[in-house]
Amino acid sequence: MLGKKKQKPRRPTGHFDTLISSRTTVEGDVHFSGGLHVDGRVRGKVAAEEGSDAVLRISEVGEVSGDIVAPHVVINGTVHGDVYASAHLELAEKASINGNVYYNLIEMAMGASVNGNLVHQREPVGLLTRDNRGEKPQANLADQPATELSADVEGGGKSE
Repeated sequence: MLGKKKQKPRRPTGHFDTLISSRTTVEGDVHFSGGLHVDGRVRGKVAAEEGSDAVLRISEVGEVSGDIVAPHVVINGTVHGDVYASAHLELAEKASINGNVYYNLIEMAMGASVNGNLVHQREPVGLLTRDNRGEKPQANLADQPATELSADVEGGGKSE
């Protein structure tokens, strides 16, 4: 019809190949494709297979201490590290991120918190590209606006 754009259908969020249960702690990097649902704890980087249409979902009780690199990311738990979402990032109401967020499209519910920078990346390919030394991709802040969400609050009084 006139005036309507065809939108690419979003990947279904109901099918997950792998589950890290609430009674599980994974120490080390996790590499996955397909769908990964985290109810437990991961201490290490969580990265989707390059070129895949993978989905990572971190539930309300899930926690990741490390960087996240995936095309589709849904967070309702806690992340201590940077998040790189090349296609779509959804932050649910109980999401808490302590790190920078690099995204192409973002959806953020009231109550979600980010203690770091939000950096919009127009080119999703650049979000997942890393060299062999494991360095983080550098955001070109001259071309991309960054929004600082953390605030430094200093107390006005002295206690002795």
